[in-house]
Amino acid sequence: MTSPPATLDSITPGSNLSLWLSPNSDRAWAEKFFLAYSPVWMLSMGLMMVTGWQGTFSDGALLLHSLSVALPLWILPALLYPSARLGKRWHKSYWFKANLYIGLFSIFGNYFGSEYFFDVLGMVYQFPNATTTLDPALVGHNEKSVPVIMYLYTHAYFMTYHTTAVMVLRRLMNSGLPFKPLLFLPLTLLVGYAWAWLETKAMANPMMAASFYYEDMEAMLAFGSLIYATYFIASFPIFYFMDESKTKPWSLLQVCAAGLSASMLVFYLLEICAHQVNNL
Repeated sequence: MTSPPATLDSITPGSNLSLWLSPNSDRAWAEKFFLAYSPVWMLSMGLMMVTGWQGTFSDGALLLHSLSVALPLWILPALLYPSARLGKRWHKSYWFKANLYIGLFSIFGNYFGSEYFFDVLGMVYQFPNATTTLDPALVGHNEKSVPVIMYLYTHAYFMTYHTTAVMVLRRLMNSGLPFKPLLFLPLTLLVGYAWAWLETKAMANPMMAASFYYEDMEAMLAFGSLIYATYFIASFPIFYFMDESKTKPWSLLQVCAAGLSASMLVFYLLEICAHQVNNL
């Protein structure tokens, strides 16, 4: 007899799914929600690429589309979360903390990190219709702008990347492999590089060529993806431990400190990478 499919509210102890999901039922519920939502935002972004909306939408329409991608990660858990069963108020639940962390990390990644991609990796945004932008005053040696829509899209991307990465790392720690702690960081690098490479390949495609591209695509896929992976090398291990233990939940202050700490680690890593690339 086959087991019934898992829902957002159920995990069978000892099942294969329980080896991937958090032992904290509050976090496990949110992880299943974030996974379920991932194909939705991917479909929405794919539809934009196929139709060429990114080049024809007005600034307001682009902002609405980006909000339609990011806001469900906040709104739907607030409506669906079984607080009575899991015993958490909204501001103490993992889904809210995860969004807060990813929100802070996404803002850093776009506001400061994009400048390194412009200057070091030859990334180019061509969104003349996206006139609402947000850029740093001093960081960067270019006149390129970061549209606000990218901050919102990144929130969805990063939530999927972090959720899946944590599940892969958790599966490792639940395995019978020897020297598991020694494999944790190499696997973090591997998963981070995989997501960085996949995003680069997916975004810099012929359908987006007029709006988003890299001046040297082959170099970006090779060493550029490794530089992008520094985001995840710094962040995945920190995100892994957030509310992983049911008995030691993080406060909102700890969540903010963690998100900002990961961001600062990325800043240092990007600086190191920039020096290395400039010396080539």
